[in-house]
Amino acid sequence: MDDYLKLYDFAASLGAFEGYVYGKKHIQELNLPALENWSANIEKAYQLLPPEVLSAVQDQSHHTAGRAIRSLEPVLGEDHPITRRIYNLINPAEPLPDSADAFNKKKWFSHDV
Repeated sequence: MDDYLKLYDFAASLGAFEGYVYGKKHIQELNLPALENWSANIEKAYQLLPPEVLSAVQDQSHHTAGRAIRSLEPVLGEDHPITRRIYNLINPAEPLPDSADAFNKKKWFSHDV
C-alpha cells in the first residue's frame, strides 16, 4: 500500500476517533466494543507507518491523540486499555494538550476572511 494511503487511513481513523470521544461525559455514551477494536486498529496502523512518515506527522498526531486522551480520561480513566492504546501514539517527551478543547493551530488551508 502506498505511504500516502497509509497515512490517510491512520489520520482519518485517529481524527474520527477523537471526534467520537469528544464531549462524552458518561461511559454509557461510548460504544466500548467498537472503541476497543477502533483503538487497536489505530495503534496497529501507527506501528506500521514507515518511520519517515511517522516522523513527519508525529507532532500533529500527538496533539490529536492528546485531545482524545483528554476526552477519555474523565470517562474511562488513565489506565483503561482504550486510553492506554491512545497513549501509545503520543511522544512521551512532549506535554499533552491542556484539554480536549485545545484547538489552537491555524490550519494550512485556512485563510483570513
